[in-house]
Amino acid sequence: MFQLDQVYLVRTDVLSFEDLKKQLGLEVGVSRWFTIDQERIDKFADLTEDWQYIHTDPIAAKNTSFNGTIAHGFLTVSLLSAMYYDAIPVIEGSELGVNYGFDKLRFLSPVKVGSKVRGHFELADIREGRPFEISTTWRVEVEIEGFEKPALVAHWIGRQYLSKGLSQDG
Repeated sequence: MFQLDQVYLVRTDVLSFEDLKKQLGLEVGVSRWFTIDQERIDKFADLTEDWQYIHTDPIAAKNTSFNGTIAHGFLTVSLLSAMYYDAIPVIEGSELGVNYGFDKLRFLSPVKVGSKVRGHFELADIREGRPFEISTTWRVEVEIEGFEKPALVAHWIGRQYLSKGLSQDG
């Protein structure tokens, strides 16, 4: 089900288009936990040039309603790809997958430094597009360990490009 790829676990199980369609409306997978430490937040701040003190200055952030630093909302969003790779089986015949965008994205709870987060993926829509193309919409919730309210909810659209067309028998 998983194989070690460099230092990361990657899903190796394969699901046909027809079998994935049967998962419509269901939670298909849950990722592993990701720790959000200050080093990860600082690296993201450097990469995006967003050094707002609520993310990067633990002393100043201690005097806010957050009582410490919090992750950038877009840091949490950026982890969705890794969470997806953990949680969702490969679609049979898929050669390439791309992020097509979001229909909805809401940040519901701050992710405090030291928190752990993981993604829950429910298949909201799946359809054949052009030849050799599958479009999926995932309802994603990013859970914060020990909190009832998620960090974010999203409707995330992806495209899978297949090496050959879908057969009539699945």
